[in-house]
Amino acid sequence: METTNIVDFARRDGMTDALTELLKSGAQELIASAVEAELACYMVQFSEVRTQSGHAAVVRNGHHPARPFQTGIGPVSVRIPKVRSKDGTPVTFRSALVPLYVRRTKSLEAALPWLYLKGVSSGEMGAALKVLLGPDAAGLSANTVSRLKRGWATEYDGWRKTALDDEPIVYIWADGVHSGLRGTDDKLCALVIVGVKARGKKRFLAIEDGVRKSTQSWREVLLNLKERGMNAPKLAIGDGAMGFWAAMDEVYPAARQQRRWQHKAMNVLNCLPKLSQPKAKVAIHDIWQAETKDDAIKAFDLFVKTYEAKYPKATLCLQKDREELMAFFDFPAQHWQSIRTSNPIESAFATIRHRTKRSKGCLTRDGMLHMMFKLGQCAEQSWRKLRGFDYLAKVITGVTFKDGIEATNPDQIAA
Repeated sequence: METTNIVDFARRDGMTDALTELLKSGAQELIASAVEAELACYMVQFSEVRTQSGHAAVVRNGHHPARPFQTGIGPVSVRIPKVRSKDGTPVTFRSALVPLYVRRTKSLEAALPWLYLKGVSSGEMGAALKVLLGPDAAGLSANTVSRLKRGWATEYDGWRKTALDDEPIVYIWADGVHSGLRGTDDKLCALVIVGVKARGKKRFLAIEDGVRKSTQSWREVLLNLKERGMNAPKLAIGDGAMGFWAAMDEVYPAARQQRRWQHKAMNVLNCLPKLSQPKAKVAIHDIWQAETKDDAIKAFDLFVKTYEAKYPKATLCLQKDREELMAFFDFPAQHWQSIRTSNPIESAFATIRHRTKRSKGCLTRDGMLHMMFKLGQCAEQSWRKLRGFDYLAKVITGVTFKDGIEATNPDQIAA
């Protein structure tokens, strides 16, 4: 009989994978061991408690019925131990690792908004998870996903009211992520602000819908942050085509402003013919990569002299934000990589941008915000602390930096 490598996908539900089964078996043993360790810690508090006859007052009493627990590699069967008291005192062991009523891991729950944003709708979610987790992926129907999404809405509403006065915010990044919503104004987008706290941890501060170029939209966002207790940041970072800056001048006038070089360079190059762009790109690179502000100013002036006569739009585009493009020189050099070009919002919401370009816009207005919020929560967990975060304390206390180096004498400060 002729052999074939073709798999009959009509019978794919019955297929098994030896490696996956091995991993699931190992996961089951690992969870069981961890739960037993939890139980041992729980039983320590009763080690000295005895009955009148001298026996242990609290003892093990078998297990609860096994229940499936959805993980990233499929369903794993979990049995939680039971305990009882011989003297009738009510005692109950509850596992923190596998809480009561929880049926899925946090990583799996994080996958749901990710899948949704990648273009899998609620009705298709069960099929997608069946492919990922196997034929036993139960309880993840469209109705289940809809219930989860309602939970995300409640989480989002609570999150946007959370107090922000626990730790100073040093830097903030602002951007507008376009929604691609069907049947709505194309200019509508999510107004997103990310901040870095005094100890270097980055976090989302705001994800609100509005109009990117509208000062009023950004004013509402910033006033909400101020009402929640957010201090005036030392530096705000973003591109120039937003109403964010006018709103910042009103709500947080003391904050310095830094325009993102990556975005500015792209705008300047778009004003030049393609043949001139490679050399111009190098010239722009010489400005923001300069070791000192004086060197950057020289490179800036050289660019203007070189291109002003033939391409005035390009030089005007660069010159209109001259002061705001140079602000990073007054902050620690260890932070330059993050505050002059890098933007955590870009990487965190790359998935959303990818979806809105390729889909027909099946997200609702509120659904968009809730999905972005859940994706933001997932992104925060993998964010590293700001490079050189130990210098943030000096920025907060007003230490002067010149060309990225701490100024230690009056001559440096005056220069």
